[in-house]
Amino acid sequence: MKIKEIIVVEGKDDTTAINRAVDADTIETNGSAVNQETIEKIKRAQGTRGVIVFTDPDYPGEKIRKTIAHQVPGCKHAFLPKEAALAKGNKGIGVEHASPEAIREALKDAQIMHEHIAEEITQEDLVTAGLIGGAGAKDRRILLGKLLKIGYTNGKQLHKRLMMFQVSKQEFAKALAVVRQEERNG
Repeated sequence: MKIKEIIVVEGKDDTTAINRAVDADTIETNGSAVNQETIEKIKRAQGTRGVIVFTDPDYPGEKIRKTIAHQVPGCKHAFLPKEAALAKGNKGIGVEHASPEAIREALKDAQIMHEHIAEEITQEDLVTAGLIGGAGAKDRRILLGKLLKIGYTNGKQLHKRLMMFQVSKQEFAKALAVVRQEERNG
C-alpha cells in the first residue's frame, strides 16, 4: 500500500514500523518540542504532497499533534487505539509497537482536523450523554473515539476534538447509540 502523503512520526522506530506496514515517506519530530525547522519541513510537505500526523496515543504525542495542527492547518491525522500501541508486557506505548495491520487501518481512517467551525454539539450534550463525569464516562469516550475515528480524549478535550473533526450532531447521535447498545450488551 503506497501512501501519497508524508507521514509525521515521533522517531526512527516509528518510521521503521510505518515502513513495515506501508510504502511511505516520513518526517520525524524527534521529541515533543517540535522545532521551527521541522515545522517548515511539514509546511512544505503539506503544500506539495499533503501530510498525515501519526503520533503516539499519549500526552507527548498529543502535544506534537496540537502543535502541528495549530501551525500547519489542513493536515490529516491518524489515530492508533492505545491497546494497539502497547509494547509486549506493557513496557511502553507507541506507534513503533503497533502491528502493520493496525498501522494500515489507522492510516486508512486519517481525517483532516479543523480549528474553527460552527458549534453543533454542546458541552451539555456530552454531560447528558454520560461522556463527562460519572461512572463509565471514560469507557464511553474510548468507544466513541474508536467509532468516530477521532482517537481517545479526556472529558475536557472531547468537545474540542468533536469540533475539530466537524462531527455532526447526527453522526454523534449514531455513534452514541452504538455506545449505549454496547453497554446494554455488556
